Amino acid sequence: MPIRASLPARLRQIRDRHRGRWLRRAVLAGVSGVVLLTAGVWASASWIRSGAEGRTYPIATVPEAPVALVLGTRVQPDGTPAPFLAARLEIARELYATGKVQAILVSGDNMRHEYNEPEAMQRWLVEQGVPADKVVLDHAGFDTYDSCARAKRIFGVERATVVTQQFHLARAVTVCRHLGIDANGVGDETARELSHRTWRISSAREYGAGLKAALDVLSRRDPVHLGDRETGIDDALRAG
Repeated sequence: MPIRASLPARLRQIRDRHRGRWLRRAVLAGVSGVVLLTAGVWASASWIRSGAEGRTYPIATVPEAPVALVLGTRVQPDGTPAPFLAARLEIARELYATGKVQAILVSGDNMRHEYNEPEAMQRWLVEQGVPADKVVLDHAGFDTYDSCARAKRIFGVERATVVTQQFHLARAVTVCRHLGIDANGVGDETARELSHRTWRISSAREYGAGLKAALDVLSRRDPVHLGDRETGIDDALRAG
């Protein structure tokens, strides 16, 4: 009788011991994961700062380059660029108007037929006086890495001025440089006044985006879409 009575208690002790061991391992794994993630974010942020150091400018002092690479972002349902994108395009327009660049490569998302960032960007620039034959479209710039990789591998860009918002600029310049483009950058600050909340959220997202960028560059992954070499930039630079 005492043996039978002690058996359930013994089984409960074994179960509780295993449960405690599993819980300790789970906590240790969680803590280790947080430490590794924090270290990765810190290292990638340092890598981005170092890669862009001395490479970001205002419009007035940015060195001349053959091409402005404008990175896409949201287009509104009516097909017009959202304010953040319009601010990037205005910088590109000024770079072209002042002779800082000779052609503009607009790179954005056209994954769905009904959503087309590059065409919206081209249309805005042409409406603002940039010649259509000076605007080249990249329909597969699904993220910063893809835009930079395709600029180099598909469009043959060797030297460029990258255009985006200021919070995104260092990452974009660093990624382009590590993929073989001699890149400087001009960042927009005006959109901050249009939506403080969106600016704060986007700035905070840069920590995670920076870690992804570092992993992309380390892995040297191919862009989502590659394809044959395109001559659009060459043609735009030759156009009168």
